[in-house]
Amino acid sequence: MTQTPGVTAPAYDVSQPLDIDFAGVFADITEEERAQQLAVRQFVQDEVLPVIDGYWERYEVPMDLVKRMAELDFLRDGVDVPGFPKISKMAEGLSAMEMSRGDGSVTTICGVQGGLALRSIVMLGSDEQIERYAGPMARGEILGAFALTEPTHGSDSVGLETSAVKETRDGVEGYVINGEKKWIGFGSIGDISVVWARHVGDGGDNAVHGYIVPQDTPGYEATTIQGKLSLRAIHQAHIVLNDVFVPADSLLPKSRSFKDTGRVLFATRLGVAWGAVGQAIACYETAVAYAKQRVQFGRPLAASQMVQERLTKMLSILTQMQLLVKQMTRLDEAEQLTGPQASLAKYTCTRGAREIASIARDLLGGNGILLENRVARHFADIEALHTYEGTESMQALIIGREITGTSAFA
Repeated sequence: MTQTPGVTAPAYDVSQPLDIDFAGVFADITEEERAQQLAVRQFVQDEVLPVIDGYWERYEVPMDLVKRMAELDFLRDGVDVPGFPKISKMAEGLSAMEMSRGDGSVTTICGVQGGLALRSIVMLGSDEQIERYAGPMARGEILGAFALTEPTHGSDSVGLETSAVKETRDGVEGYVINGEKKWIGFGSIGDISVVWARHVGDGGDNAVHGYIVPQDTPGYEATTIQGKLSLRAIHQAHIVLNDVFVPADSLLPKSRSFKDTGRVLFATRLGVAWGAVGQAIACYETAVAYAKQRVQFGRPLAASQMVQERLTKMLSILTQMQLLVKQMTRLDEAEQLTGPQASLAKYTCTRGAREIASIARDLLGGNGILLENRVARHFADIEALHTYEGTESMQALIIGREITGTSAFA
């Protein structure tokens, strides 16, 4: 593995895939799904791992990797796009797992571009919007953002305050959008943003709708959020929309209420769980490689009972995570997956990834905080994964409502 310049390479190679499937969870996937998984793994080995530590440390977006992901058709996150081959939901999940094994920021790039922005347009847009944007976004020619979260509305995004008012300017019918958005991936360095706003004013229905807003539209001001210690190889933005005018055909016609926003988020939630599995795998691989080759007190760490117990615990958690995402994906393929089931997958897998990363960090001792050993980067990035697209607390309330039949939401 190529190391960050100026950093001495370790004697052990923590980057080699172990193809971990202790319980044979993925033994029955198709040849096409396995081929997709291995293609993403090869990309990670050859092109992501040699450079990602540097991008992460410099707080820089790897645009060369974004271009390559588009060339390899890894950027649309499994979304069906006319003219592109269909990909099964299992292959989509395996791709997210392998990409996350390389880096959480790179997976988030796919999730923002394909899973959220592109999916919003394909799922909720008009035929004309799909024709205009879907292909170019899949090819990486147009970079998109999904602008939902606001500075004062995160978990309660249904209460968003960004407004859209019908207005005619210079003979053109359209909407004037005002408000703020925060934590918006690609919101400051992309081309378009799918902005979610409440239709108010004369003729407004007070419902939430999606609008395609070019980022160079007058009044659209975006600032890259600084001081971020997680997912440092993708930029999130704080966006201020000040009398931003868009023509009427910018409205996503099938986005009729916040329920439609939720449909987009529901489709991505299981992918977050798969991403957690991938990051957990990376930490486990590093811990195994380190334990076998790190010698202390005259013997490898792997010969220690305490270390073997920790590795066993990590593998136990990881195997449970793999079983869960596979079963939930099978339900998704059968169109039987429910919202609470998707929430359980995210809740369980991000918690499990956190625990595995913590054990691996501890097992590596002081070396666990070095970027070259992968664990520190994943340790930090899993914290963002644990929070975005629904915090642990919100997932728990969704699941709890399903268990009890009683809503505890305020």
